[in-house]
Amino acid sequence: AGVRFALQLLTTKRRHAVPHVAVKNISLISWKDVKASGYKGCVFDKDNTLTNPYAMCFHPQIKESMRECMEVFDGKVVLLSNSAGLLQYDPQGEEADAIEKKLGIPVLRHRKKKPAGEPELLESHFKAKAHELVMVGDRTFTDVAFGNALGMLTIKCEPFTTKGENIFVKVARGLEAFLVKVLKMVGCSPPVQKLLANIDQGSEFIKANA
Repeated sequence: AGVRFALQLLTTKRRHAVPHVAVKNISLISWKDVKASGYKGCVFDKDNTLTNPYAMCFHPQIKESMRECMEVFDGKVVLLSNSAGLLQYDPQGEEADAIEKKLGIPVLRHRKKKPAGEPELLESHFKAKAHELVMVGDRTFTDVAFGNALGMLTIKCEPFTTKGENIFVKVARGLEAFLVKVLKMVGCSPPVQKLLANIDQGSEFIKANA
């Protein structure tokens, strides 16, 4: 399934692999500008987006940015993980509960792994349409592809570290890097996003001093 999906990102769905915004980490994002453009909530991956892999505290580089995001969006923020809160791996929600207690952010309970989408869950949680939401993560094959498939604004960040990641994730990162390089060479752009006047507008969400 993973190989088939990668091939789709190289062919029929290649625009889904390209984020609207790419930054080192979320500290470079102006959440006020994002909110002012009409977005109503943010969906975050956890590992290597907000924390080191498997850690239960915010990475120091993004802690203040996360506080700002929570404030700007009035707490309309949720974690969407491919482990915590996923019925297959966390059927009782114990891991999700632990993360919520440690990070103070709700973890969405869901049945499908990213990039498979369950837009109705997000729309119900936020009381908003999927295109009014922001997806933030470090992975192309999961976070970016998921968000783009649902019509969300996608923000890709770089991982804090690859130390502690399993071999499958490391291999996937290599494939992702190759894919993105190829797509950039052929001038592939991200999919149209309803709240962006044009594809380049995403760069306006990056802080001026970044």
